[in-house]
This record gives sequence, structure tokens and C-alpha cells, in this order.
Amino acid sequence: MNKKAGSGEMRHLEGKHIALTASRKTEEMQTLLHKQGATSDVRSMQGTVRQDKETVTHQMKEDLDCEVSWFIFTTGMGVTTLLAYANEAGIEDDFLRKIKSSRVAARGYKTVAALKKIGADVDVRSGDGTTAGLKKQLEAIRFSGERVVIQQYGTSSPVLENFFVDQDADIQTWLPYIHYAPEKEAVDVFIQELVDEKYDAVCFTSGLQVKSLFGRVGVIGERERLLALFENRMIATAVGKVTAEALHEEGLQRVVSPTTERMGAMIVELGRYVAEK
Repeated sequence: MNKKAGSGEMRHLEGKHIALTASRKTEEMQTLLHKQGATSDVRSMQGTVRQDKETVTHQMKEDLDCEVSWFIFTTGMGVTTLLAYANEAGIEDDFLRKIKSSRVAARGYKTVAALKKIGADVDVRSGDGTTAGLKKQLEAIRFSGERVVIQQYGTSSPVLENFFVDQDADIQTWLPYIHYAPEKEAVDVFIQELVDEKYDAVCFTSGLQVKSLFGRVGVIGERERLLALFENRMIATAVGKVTAEALHEEGLQRVVSPTTERMGAMIVELGRYVAEK
């Protein structure tokens, strides 16, 4: 194995060129990559996430006037933001009363913590913090004819929505934020670089980055080619379970991800994977 001369530091990524799709902490990640001998480019696919207070508050008022059997919460930030919107609209008491009188499912530990903070009991939670894990826990429950409110973050999740549609539930979606993908031109440049095999690996740090890239890939007809490249040539790397899940949902089979959800751990895991290949 290659080592950095005089330091004993492992350089598992010597000669590798890595793309980073994040918009935050990119300098720190590049420093870690360079210590392992890699070169890197930042190709941010994060886009922007903006509050959509007016739309979701209107939807909340409508749904709080109806019977709701289940609330499905997917992010702690979403719970906190919805509570703030309800407070500003003068419907906080109705919001809390409705949640506490309905059954509640939550995806991750941050979501559970946010719900406990407002005094809501969680009936069902994901065992591993992923949407797929939450769906698995919900499969034993009948939702036919039930009104279900799903809180999403930035974009809708077809996994959850399709599950409830198949169950013949009446679903409503609350989106406290709206995700806007990056400029098409920037995404197209990155896709062309991927097709040209410029990179040995791509590091993703959020599901939104995955959706931005593959949403555009589908539009321009390069999905199958890109999936083949990730399977045989480039290494898709995810910072944690939720990001890895987003990649799997797009059809990727091989995804490298650390046990500990940290950007540094992701790069160490990528280096370990390359060294063991």
C-alpha cells in the first residue's frame, strides 16, 4: 500500500480523482481527500431549499379541519418548522391537539426527538432511520380509507407516497420547504464529465444532491449509461444511510457508506474500499 513519504500516513486514494456534490464543508473534505493522495473537484448538486410558508400553512389549515388518522414525519427540522408556521398562523393549539389525538410515525432519531419535545407520542419509527425502514414498519398496518398526512423535506418521496397509494389511503403532503435544483447547465456539465469517465468516485452528502443529478439524467436520457458506469467504473459514496438509500432508489447497487454518518468517515471508508479492491 502507498504511504506518504516520511509520515506513515496511508494514501489509499493516490491517483484517484473525486467529485464532491456538496455545497458545505467542501474545503474540509478536499483537504481530507488530498491527504489520501486524491485530487478533487466540487460539483455542487445541492441546489437551494426555500421556505414555502404560505402554501403549507393553507394546506395545514385545511387538513386540521378534517379527521386525520396518521401523521408521518420524516425530519426533525420539518416538525420544528411546521410548529413555527402553525404558531404564526394562530393554529398552534389545533396543530398540537390533532397530532396528539392521531397516530404518529417518524423516520429518524432527530424526528422522534422533535416530536417528543412537543409532547407527541410516536407509535411507529424506522429501525434504521431510513424511509425504507419506516415503510417496513408500516407494512403490517391497514391504511385503506384512512387520511394520512405526510411531512416531506424539499421534495416528495415516491417510496412513501406510492406505499400509501397502494394501500388506498387518502394522503396529503406537507412540504415546509421546496427544493430548487441547480442550474441545468451546471448539472449537464457534470453529467458529461461523468460520461467521459473523468472521476473515479463521487461523494454525495444528501438525498437532494442525488435527486438533482438523477432527475436531470432521466430527462436527457443518460440514466442507463450512468448506472452502468457507477456499477463498473465509478464508486458512488454516501455520507450515511439516508443518502445511500436515495442512491439505491435511483437504481445503484454498489454504494460505499460509513457506519458513522460523518463526512470524514465517508472519505476514510472510500479509501478503505479502494485499498481492498
